[in-house]
Amino acid sequence: MNDRNIVYSTDAGWNPRCETCGEPADQCTCEQNKSLPVSGNKIYIERDRKQRKGKTVTVISGMGGDMKSRLKELQRLCGAGGAVKNGKIEIQGDQRVKIRQYLEKKGFQVISRGG
Repeated sequence: MNDRNIVYSTDAGWNPRCETCGEPADQCTCEQNKSLPVSGNKIYIERDRKQRKGKTVTVISGMGGDMKSRLKELQRLCGAGGAVKNGKIEIQGDQRVKIRQYLEKKGFQVISRGG
């Protein structure tokens, strides 16, 4: 069975695999996976324009750990600026789709908030 085609699973024992080394995501030792949190964390993504003079930002919360390295990683992915504020990562522009696909590919549970 190819795990990449699973859209939804109720199997509590299912564990996504690293695309680089093929190991289970929670046991992967690849450099690219060291800066992300352990699989299974809920990561929330939302679009926000409040108090920003109409400018849109994508807010990612629930990441934990070394926020500066995660910020750089997501900035590079999106090709946009960003900042860490109040324990949340803010990326300029509406980057929800890119960030969601990237984090889901890494095996994380991504939850969208807002509109």
